[in-house]
Amino acid sequence: MNDYLRVHIDGGRPPGADTVAAVGAVCDAAEDGGARGPVVLELSGTPGSGWAQGMTVGLVSKWERVLRRLERLPAVTVAVADGACGGAALDALLATDLRVATRSLRLRLPALDGVTWPGMALHRLVQQTPGIAAIRRAALFGTPIDAAEALALHLVDEVTDDAAGAAAAAAGLAAGVPGPELAIRRQLLLDAGTVPFEEALGAHLAACDRALRLGAAEPTA
Repeated sequence: MNDYLRVHIDGGRPPGADTVAAVGAVCDAAEDGGARGPVVLELSGTPGSGWAQGMTVGLVSKWERVLRRLERLPAVTVAVADGACGGAALDALLATDLRVATRSLRLRLPALDGVTWPGMALHRLVQQTPGIAAIRRAALFGTPIDAAEALALHLVDEVTDDAAGAAAAAAGLAAGVPGPELAIRRQLLLDAGTVPFEEALGAHLAACDRALRLGAAEPTA
């Protein structure tokens, strides 16, 4: 996977300016067409005590905004999660398209003063799982989610002993998908849970029209 844009996110550190800049740089490259394939995020680490020292609401806002950029990239995003993943690592995992994890995976919301951090990971966990009941203990009490449970909840797509091989396979699967077209379908999926049918119809018709035009423009064999 050497040809792909890659970034490592250490969940053991708070999402500081350097982390925001690293993810932002990958987003810049992908948005400028610099990604020849999927964007690969290598994720590991979970915060310890005192992890939020020096954090500000302004920095949290910048982190959440760059994650939103990641979530909307015109490129496929692949997460490779290993071991304990919390904080910034968990945040990034929940913003990717394809997710591979090792069997040692343990997802956990970080705690601050004895209660879980109320970042947008809470929102994404509810949006991406069968419902509040499925993640209530994790969201309210910081109960870890192990690899088997994460797979059952569809928070990861594959659990493996060969994370590098599985990630390469996932990247290969995604390599033939045009990034801008995937971004359109991803957005339709993200909107499906909240946008009524009547309002969604226009966006879906526009996407269908675009697909038909692109298909008509392709040379026939």
